[in-house]
Amino acid sequence: MNITRELLDKIAHLARLEIRDDEAEKLMTDMNAIIAWIDKLKEVDTEGVEPLTSMSHEVNAFREDVVQQELTREDALKNAPSHDGQHFRVPKVIE
Repeated sequence: MNITRELLDKIAHLARLEIRDDEAEKLMTDMNAIIAWIDKLKEVDTEGVEPLTSMSHEVNAFREDVVQQELTREDALKNAPSHDGQHFRVPKVIE
């Protein structure tokens, strides 16, 4: 795969990026180098190698899920700019 100016423009459009003409050549060079490096990885023999599920050898330490009442409704509503005693009141944002 080769990154052309047309492909770079399409990628920039999809990513909602604006690329100046003076940046385009460097970006295409860098992206082509990255793709060449990834293609080089395809040459590595991975037969019999198990895929990684984590980069760490640590084991998850699970804990019991215990429901606790940490914050009462009254405490949560104390600093609310507007509430009706039960719920936060917010300005309407959808017409």
